[in-house]
Amino acid sequence: MKVFVIFLISIVLFSFACQKKEEKQPIPQVPIQQSSQNISNPQEKSSDSQANKMAEGPMMNPHGNIKKTEKKIEVPDSIKKKWTKAVIVVEDRKSNKKTDYTISIGGELKISGSKLLLKTGEFIPDFKMTESTITTASAELNNPALRVEVIEDGKSIFKGWLYLKFPEVHPFEHEQFSIRLKQALP
Repeated sequence: MKVFVIFLISIVLFSFACQKKEEKQPIPQVPIQQSSQNISNPQEKSSDSQANKMAEGPMMNPHGNIKKTEKKIEVPDSIKKKWTKAVIVVEDRKSNKKTDYTISIGGELKISGSKLLLKTGEFIPDFKMTESTITTASAELNNPALRVEVIEDGKSIFKGWLYLKFPEVHPFEHEQFSIRLKQALP
C-alpha cells in the first residue's frame, strides 16, 4: 500500500513539474485605417464588376496581422427595383435633436447644420456575407443594411454598413452626430 501511495504522489509531482508555465502575451494593437476608395468614384461606374466591389477595409486576425479583403457586392435587379429609398435618422448630440431624412439609394444628402455629406451605396434587405461576396439571403427585411460613406470637409471619415436591426454593429461615430438607418422604402 505504501508503494502505491508513493507511486501516486510521484505521478502527481511529476505532472506538475512537467507543466510549462505560459506567460500571457499582450495582443498587439495595430491601427486600422479606412480605405481611401470613394463610393461615387466615376472610374468604378465604367465597369459593372468594378462598380459592385468595395474595399471592406482591413480585417484583424487573432494573431494581430492585418489582412485587407475586397468583397463583391451582388444586389439582384429585383431588389434594386423594389427598394429605392431609405430613411436615415441623424441625431445632433449637442442639441439633442433627431431629424429623419429620406434619401434615394445611390443618392447624396447634405446634413443641415454640419459639414457632413452622406452618400448611399447599395441596400441589402437580408444582409448575407461570405468570404468573397456581400449579397441578400432573401427579398424580405430580415437583416436590412445600407452601405454609406460620410464625408466631412471633403475628407472621407466613414465607409461601412448601417444595419437597421443592429445599429450598434460598426456604427458611424462622430463627436456631434450619429447616423442610423430607420427604414427602407419601395
